[in-house]
Amino acid sequence: MKKIEAIIRPEKQDQVLNALSEGGFTALTVFEVRGRGAQKGITLQYRGDSITVDLIPKIKIMMVVDNSDVENAIQIIKKSAYTGKLGDGRIFVMPVERVEKVRD
Repeated sequence: MKKIEAIIRPEKQDQVLNALSEGGFTALTVFEVRGRGAQKGITLQYRGDSITVDLIPKIKIMMVVDNSDVENAIQIIKKSAYTGKLGDGRIFVMPVERVEKVRD
């Protein structure tokens, strides 16, 4: 099994979650996070002054999938989260040694 963590733009959240659901990936966790990457923050105008926002709001999607489903999940996320601009996000894949249900 593999754990997939995807960092995406907040405005793409619904599109990505719907695409994952249609692809059969319904078990996941979503976090509101802040961070920075290649875009190194953004500059906003507020009452005539420039304000630099260093940590940008993002969405983190975490899911655990079978090894055979990893590439499909990655392609769904990439396709549905893509805008072509800096800050589209990252996808991390890590091995999962063991998974246990709490209620069993």
